[in-house]
Amino acid sequence: MIEFEAVRFAYGERAILEGASLTLERGSMHFLTGRSGAGKTTLLKLIYAALTPDAGSVKVLGGDTAALDRRARSALRRRLGLVLQDCDLLDHMTIAENIALPIRLAGGDLAARADDIRELAAWVGLDAVLDAHPPELSSGERQRAAVARAVVTSPEILLADEPTGDVDEEAAERILQLFLELNRAGRTVLIATHDLALIRKAQGRSKARTLRIDAGAVIRAGAAL
Repeated sequence: MIEFEAVRFAYGERAILEGASLTLERGSMHFLTGRSGAGKTTLLKLIYAALTPDAGSVKVLGGDTAALDRRARSALRRRLGLVLQDCDLLDHMTIAENIALPIRLAGGDLAARADDIRELAAWVGLDAVLDAHPPELSSGERQRAAVARAVVTSPEILLADEPTGDVDEEAAERILQLFLELNRAGRTVLIATHDLALIRKAQGRSKARTLRIDAGAVIRAGAAL
């Protein structure tokens, strides 16, 4: 499903990952931990094929990401969901259009999914702002919109970078429930976070495990913190 083999990645002369190896099985749920700057975001972007390793290999859904051409890379990304810390919403689109974007890119029927989009927006507390644009929302609302967009197509792999870092406790609980439901449906979930309470809640309700990046390598920390 996801395989890293002796991966090295550096920004200039600063190595972020050095000899990083891991295997994440289909349908697993993992939390990725480590100090700020350890490489959590970089690892997620390598899986998403937004970055290419300097050495080693990254295989996702059976394909080596470094060997993908533009069309194959786009096809891979349509099978993934990604939540970034900066949300990466499109300001010229409404919140409803942002959430629906993965459906449109996949050639789906937006009209047939309209009720699903509204229901998902309501679950994350955005039903009243569907016609608004991202700059009109708070940072927490934008974060929730990014989460809704990432899960709307029930992707085979969900990647999330600090998805609860800018939301209140109630919203964090609802986001966690979305991720758990996705995982119970057989999807692979990988969440980078500093939120230990979120990890403990998830581990109390699932078989979620933890990974830690330390000194450029990925360490499997086990089932509990």
